[in-house]
Amino acid sequence: MRKMLLASLAMALSVTVAHADGETIAVFTKNQTNPYFQNLRLGTDKAAKALNAKTVHFVPTKADSIPEQLSQIEDVVAKKPNAIVFVPVDYKALVPGVEKINQAKIPIVNITDRSSGGDFLSFVGADDYSLGLETARAMIKALGGKGNIIIIEGVKGSVTSMDRTRGFTDAIKEAKDVKLLASQPANYQRLQALQVMENLMQSHPKIDGVMAANDGMATGVIEALEAANRKALVIGINGTKEAVDLIKSGKMLASGDYNGFLQGCIGTMFAIRSLRNEPILKEVILKPTVIDKSNYQPFDIPADQQQCPNWAEVEKTYAKK
Repeated sequence: MRKMLLASLAMALSVTVAHADGETIAVFTKNQTNPYFQNLRLGTDKAAKALNAKTVHFVPTKADSIPEQLSQIEDVVAKKPNAIVFVPVDYKALVPGVEKINQAKIPIVNITDRSSGGDFLSFVGADDYSLGLETARAMIKALGGKGNIIIIEGVKGSVTSMDRTRGFTDAIKEAKDVKLLASQPANYQRLQALQVMENLMQSHPKIDGVMAANDGMATGVIEALEAANRKALVIGINGTKEAVDLIKSGKMLASGDYNGFLQGCIGTMFAIRSLRNEPILKEVILKPTVIDKSNYQPFDIPADQQQCPNWAEVEKTYAKK
């Protein structure tokens, strides 16, 4: 009898260890080119490795392709990973895909772009509106409260672009001597932003500032300005290492810290902790931080050298009191 009990206990322990170790987390991101998503994927990888799990990445080969991400969801549902960390290409169009994941009973954490439907363990993201508002205010302050402004939007209809652009425009409305000359999309792509800026410079001989909805587009704007031998203050959003380097060199005024690395860390941590029946937070919203020449030093670290926070740090920082 004792041998049987010991054998049963050993079997139970082995099942527990297998359940709480080596999980596979499928990670969905929008595209292969945006440095933000590259940093986010690094964060998911680091969090998984620290918790002895592994990540498998699903990225559309054509940037932001709705049909391709829906197809990838079909593939992942068939393969049944332990959990999913999910950035929807489109917050509305991917809801049917999320519902398929729910039907397959695969736990899913939503990060970066909040899905308009489906059931999630948690949402991890940033307040795009506040980030746009505060970063734009930094530019307007640097301009002395006056000047001609251009806005370069992201993907038309995407929640991040809409909220960041709304923040930009509300900051402009606060300053009576600031004029919005134009607001045009460049789909979060560097080259498109360069081309849009080239066209706008032909129409507007005096541009004092450009508010770009991500750092990649801000970089394209800076390249266009330099090629035309023109000057304007430029801000971006995401807080990428490339943006920090441009801030250090004086080519970019500021970037709002969207911190894809941290979102990847926390989202993956939550997915794994939920599998191990450990507590998680239902929602984490990162606080808006504007990076400029006065405070860039803590952000001047390549993503592959950054470290994910542990659970105690996340709970202390983000748990609602």
